[in-house]
Amino acid sequence: MNEKSPAEALAELQGVLDALLGQDGCPWDKAQTPQTLCDYIIEESFELVDAIRSEDVPGTAEELGDVLFLLLFVATLSEKHGAFSLSEALETAAAKMVRRHPHVFADLQIGSREELLRNWERIKRAEKEKDAGLFASLPKGLPSLLKAYRIHSKAARSGFTWETDASMKESLLAERAEFEAAVASGDEAAMAEEFGDYLFIVTEYGRRLGLKANACLDAANNKFLTRYKAMERLARQRGLSLDSLDMAAKNALWEEVKKGPTP
Repeated sequence: MNEKSPAEALAELQGVLDALLGQDGCPWDKAQTPQTLCDYIIEESFELVDAIRSEDVPGTAEELGDVLFLLLFVATLSEKHGAFSLSEALETAAAKMVRRHPHVFADLQIGSREELLRNWERIKRAEKEKDAGLFASLPKGLPSLLKAYRIHSKAARSGFTWETDASMKESLLAERAEFEAAVASGDEAAMAEEFGDYLFIVTEYGRRLGLKANACLDAANNKFLTRYKAMERLARQRGLSLDSLDMAAKNALWEEVKKGPTP
């Protein structure tokens, strides 16, 4: 059987959605609004990202389909309410990408990646209200670590950042010292504030090295979980109760797991 074209597959999915929303469709689907679908979009997007980072190809295809279905759902409901159609949304996206890539679709010459990003930011700001500000387009609902990265990235594109990596690193060490001083003081409010400042500047340090804090922390989380599960498995194989072991015994198992194949 020949594989359907993307347009044919999209039409088929639209047909399924229309049936779900039709007179004899699903009561749950018919009760949905763009607002009620928001949490599902967020959840499915996280599942898609997890599949991509896990290099789960079948899972990525499945989760991508789930996200596309929800986006199509929102577009269909919006069109029914007279807000906009899917075609309008796609045309707007295409026009935006053309406008933001004058080095591809026009004759603008870009000399470096940094210049490209600064130009992208200028175009984005020009699209907003005149006095909207640099961070007007920053989504309020971004996870905090990702938001910190975006804040630093936007600030850097506008030229508001440390002039050198050396001066930035000095500030990093200073923030660490301030955090340690707050810990020594026992002031919980000061500790929370300084810890936040330290995380914020560590995020920028990583960004300057080409590292995205959110993705790096996700990888570290997964590495820890994988190793801990391996430690639990090793304990079971040896007839041990992991919870009842003292810290020295747990550390010995942990080090043994760490010496094994990299998770």
